[in-house]
Amino acid sequence: MDVSGKRRLCAGLAAMALLAGLTQARAATESNFIVKNTADLVALCSVEPSQANYLAAIHFCEGFGVGAYQYYLAQAGQDPGSRYVCLPDPPPTRDSVKTAFVAWTKANPSSLDDAPVNSLFKYLGQTYPCPAK
Repeated sequence: MDVSGKRRLCAGLAAMALLAGLTQARAATESNFIVKNTADLVALCSVEPSQANYLAAIHFCEGFGVGAYQYYLAQAGQDPGSRYVCLPDPPPTRDSVKTAFVAWTKANPSSLDDAPVNSLFKYLGQTYPCPAK
């Protein structure tokens, strides 16, 4: 292989290594549990099972989502006309919603600086809109 071919091979391998690093889930840190923005929630929701804080992070992620949704249902019960999220019957699993929400944030990176509850309900409203009346 000539020098030019070796350079292209090295550049290709470097690009692949860089992309692999960008697609790996980052470790959730203690500060993520403060959940200042959507990026913190995504870090908790995308933690790998091999990480030391996996159980705490996943339970926090799912608890955050369930708690926010239960609050939404209570508020929507007071004013049914304000309802804009309608889950199908049967509803999706927590894991499928968590995975899809993380994917949605990757497709909508501007949401990462937003309040996590705002991003969550933007995702839910786009994914599970109520039928038009």
